[in-house]
Amino acid sequence: MENSEKTEVVLLACGSFNPITNMHLRLFELAKDYMNETGKYRVIKGIISPVGDAYKKKGLISAHHRVIMAELATKNSEWVEVDTWESLQKEWVETAKVLRHHQEKLEAGSCDHQQDSPMPGKPGQKRKWVEQRQDFSQKKLLEPKPKDVPKVKLLCGADLLESFAVPNLWKSEDITQIVEDYGLICITRAGNDAQKFIYESDALWKHRNNIHLVNEWITNDISSTKIRRALRRGQSIRYLVPDLVQEYIEKHDLYSCESEEKNVGVILAPLQRMYKSLNL
Repeated sequence: MENSEKTEVVLLACGSFNPITNMHLRLFELAKDYMNETGKYRVIKGIISPVGDAYKKKGLISAHHRVIMAELATKNSEWVEVDTWESLQKEWVETAKVLRHHQEKLEAGSCDHQQDSPMPGKPGQKRKWVEQRQDFSQKKLLEPKPKDVPKVKLLCGADLLESFAVPNLWKSEDITQIVEDYGLICITRAGNDAQKFIYESDALWKHRNNIHLVNEWITNDISSTKIRRALRRGQSIRYLVPDLVQEYIEKHDLYSCESEEKNVGVILAPLQRMYKSLNL
């Protein structure tokens, strides 16, 4: 299948990245290989979107530091980048809204690109080309959105997929929107029965064809939680995070027993909204 016939995909990973690890980066590589090998898709970009401070998760350090670490981690990547939009929002933003933001951004960019594209012409026909281009641009404004806009899909681990079942953590309409309008690429780990979880959820089962499960054959059990634990205990994290990230953490002394107590006793942002809605 030619590239022109494949659906272009942008992988979006939302999360704390507290801190970003080599496993986070591996998720992108695993998902890209899987999607490209289907023959139906072509991954063109990966986006890391750290959550804002308003999420209020226990032990969540400043988004400023988490964004910088993510940028350092992706410094040498040719296709994965960091987006700061979500992290700069004063209030916590639902994942469905983050997906919509990036999809609309791609659609706007595609329209601008097509309006700026030159019309084919022969030498000596500059004036006619300009007239054709103006007419072309006017017509494009009246046409519906182009069909070849890249599709944003949510990249996640099995733990995020299973978090859909946590009471009040996700809005049911958000889950439906994510799997129906965008789609999931879920990297599964040993011990996670993602297929069974999808089977037991009516919403996920209905849109199961838009959920891609990727087996992680070379297992990697690195997690941000374990990284922070090692740092609190003065243990080495070398080869678990990119070298530049390790250097940044050590330089700014980011993780400690004190930082792990941040937001202790504070209700997580999704649950805060649920409680507020019940009081209305």
